[in-house]
Amino acid sequence: MVITEVNSTQASAPTDWEIEAFYDGACPLCMREVDFLRRMDRHGRIRFTDIAAADFGADDYGIDLNEFIREIHGRLPDGTWVRGVEVFRRLYSAVGCGPIVWGTRLPLIRGLLDRAYAMFARNRLRWTGRCSSNTNCNLEPDRADDR
Repeated sequence: MVITEVNSTQASAPTDWEIEAFYDGACPLCMREVDFLRRMDRHGRIRFTDIAAADFGADDYGIDLNEFIREIHGRLPDGTWVRGVEVFRRLYSAVGCGPIVWGTRLPLIRGLLDRAYAMFARNRLRWTGRCSSNTNCNLEPDRADDR
């Protein structure tokens, strides 16, 4: 699980949401998941932010846009960042799927899910036909700074 503390100026004001999900609205697979979560989120516990929107400014969050593209990011109301599969665990917990999420924390399942998501994140642009000569399709997760 990757969790990052941020300074208090980046933290959000107190809210009713439990997690802010930063998703790629130009990715059809990502949108399918977001649409499902929106339907499930009957109590408004998830705040959705589209990193592909024209008015999205990665710099406003202190994270490079390529990092947002590399893998899913989530931010908790206190400003703590989470990435990768942990974001999905928190999203599904927020919509009432806690018992299912619990199983994803078991060591063997956790390892399999982490590897499967890393493979998806690395290949999603290619798999969704979004690679071009001016798109960097090498989306290896950057673990050098393990925030």
